[in-house]
Amino acid sequence: MTADADGAAERDRSRPARAVRRPGATRTVARTAKAEDARGEHSAAADTGAKPAGGRSARKVSAPRAMRYAARQLEELLGRAPESVSAVEPVEDGWQADVEVLELDRVPETTSVMASYRVTLDRDGELVAYERMRRYTRGQIDRR
Repeated sequence: MTADADGAAERDRSRPARAVRRPGATRTVARTAKAEDARGEHSAAADTGAKPAGGRSARKVSAPRAMRYAARQLEELLGRAPESVSAVEPVEDGWQADVEVLELDRVPETTSVMASYRVTLDRDGELVAYERMRRYTRGQIDRR
């Protein structure tokens, strides 16, 4: 390899891998997590919007996807990465999830300030509402 080829190879590794470029393609195709999750795995009832037996409304996303969507969309709004999703449950028109977020990083870590947000998603997994339910220190244990 020549010095120029080494330099070109180094530049290629530093480029972001977010977009896919195919030879002969006229544009770059960006993939989102939701688009990747949306491939397959839908039931016929969920795709058509039909109600399953029992009268409950069909959900287009599963519980694991609802957890991922809640965390990703809340991160977009807050600009902070979620630490975890502590609860997810179906509601009449979608999903409700509790997402734990680091609000203030402190040393030692047990004194860092955390917040629990309640996120409401519609049937399609889109965030429609969120609310901060409580703030607490990371080392705090709930009394029951």
